[in-house]
Amino acid sequence: MSTFMKAPCDEGVMRAAPQTGTCTRNVGIWVLVATILGSSMAFIDGSVINVALPVIQKELNATATDVQWIVEAYSLFLSALILVGGSLGDRFGRRRVFAIGVTIFILASLWCGFAPNVLQLILARAIQGIGAALLVPGSLAIISASFSDEQRGRAIGTWSGFTAITSVVGPVLGGVFVQYTSWRWVFFVNIPLAVIVLIVLFWRVPESRDESASKKLDWWGTLLVVVGLGALVYGLIEAGGTSLGNPVVLASLTIGVLALCGFLLVEARSTSPMVPLNLFRSPTLSGTNILTFLLYGALGAFSFFLPFNLIQVQGYPPVFASLAMVPFILLLFLFSRWAGGLVNRYGAKLPLIVGPTIVALGFVLFSIQGITAGVGSFWYTFLPAVILLGVGMTITVAPLTTAVMGSVEARHSGIASGINNAVSRTAGLLAIAVLGIVALSIFNSSLDSHLASLHLTPTVQQAIDSQRVKLAGITIPDNVSAGTQAALKQAIDESFVSSFRLIMLVCAGLALVSAFSAWLLVEGKRPTEPGSVANEEVGAETEKAL
Repeated sequence: MSTFMKAPCDEGVMRAAPQTGTCTRNVGIWVLVATILGSSMAFIDGSVINVALPVIQKELNATATDVQWIVEAYSLFLSALILVGGSLGDRFGRRRVFAIGVTIFILASLWCGFAPNVLQLILARAIQGIGAALLVPGSLAIISASFSDEQRGRAIGTWSGFTAITSVVGPVLGGVFVQYTSWRWVFFVNIPLAVIVLIVLFWRVPESRDESASKKLDWWGTLLVVVGLGALVYGLIEAGGTSLGNPVVLASLTIGVLALCGFLLVEARSTSPMVPLNLFRSPTLSGTNILTFLLYGALGAFSFFLPFNLIQVQGYPPVFASLAMVPFILLLFLFSRWAGGLVNRYGAKLPLIVGPTIVALGFVLFSIQGITAGVGSFWYTFLPAVILLGVGMTITVAPLTTAVMGSVEARHSGIASGINNAVSRTAGLLAIAVLGIVALSIFNSSLDSHLASLHLTPTVQQAIDSQRVKLAGITIPDNVSAGTQAALKQAIDESFVSSFRLIMLVCAGLALVSAFSAWLLVEGKRPTEPGSVANEEVGAETEKAL
């Protein structure tokens, strides 16, 4: 918490002008406008890109490896730098660092929108991730520093509610852009939002910092985690296009493992570690982060592969594909406060076993879907699976957040939450890379068996083989008969569905293991006095989890 001195304000909002120390009315609403719009840009770009990927792949002639990097470049820097972003804000001014993050993000968004090829798009996405790592942790830090203790929970709840709404609107808006204009508008839409954020930020939002925070940053830890994750992800993604035995892949994976081991050694010896390892002496903190890594890894891989299935295989329009997960988000938004109350009744352990188990059932339901009869079949094929995922995650998210925050002393709750956030993003980063190898392997095996029965000419066979890294995005040659084109399309689609089914089963397994980790490590219900801090903060933490 900031030590910046603040005078009491009406409506619970506190602002300290450096010169006068006086209070400014109605600052709170402007703080919320700036933080909601700013963080929404990062949240939207982290999810809406998945809807655009099939179209980007076709327009930029990208391989499966390329589209993985479009997602992974953003996630890599966001995951590795998010804790650093929070520390920079505490030390050098939260508003300043937040503004720098917004500026970097918007410049990178312009680069993404104008990118003429896939390489430039990947580089621009990496810069976007750096900007997001500065602005995402800053949003809640600014709110915490700007509101009184009595009003902070309500402010965080408002922030959570509106950012959850953008989680619904964003992908839908992206689907509209992709279908009716261009995928490039997915990035251009950030420009007016960023302009509003910067105007409000410098016009109405007060600066704050933690005067007691050490000016020393964990630069070695930061460098090692970026190199470690980057090398590991690079090796895993490249292995999909070559093999795990490739010298470059082996060297990359080795560097990644050594750098991450070095990161752990540095954190153990550092006087100002980015990740205080002694916090993991708490079994509950360890258990919740293992659960987060496994469960959010499964969700990250699922979110990446689902749009390719819906758009390229099932033939759904981008707009409808973007709507597919809306029931999931609405369930999470509408019932997470109720789920937060489960902690008071049963403790965090039981919901963290039941929730991921239901999520696993949802993945299993996804795994039994084949090539359906178009959009009209969504209601009885994919929708029940989406609802199961939504119910399971609704039961999980609020208890998970509450368990993380309650597993350490109050003074460490911020870093515990930041670590859990970083773990969830790192999980998706690695899961997409690993399961990308699995997807390509199963796809190739299935496609080989399908093509063997078609007796293709060497020229057509070569044309198909040269595009295998595109998975379901393979372009069928025009110089074949209509019957052969239909047979090839069927073979490609069925091969992708085979890989998608296995990935969903792997995701189900990850969800079940995450439930087991909760059963093994998370503490059960402890008696709580009525009106205690734990009871009072459940609602606020539930909203924050969204």
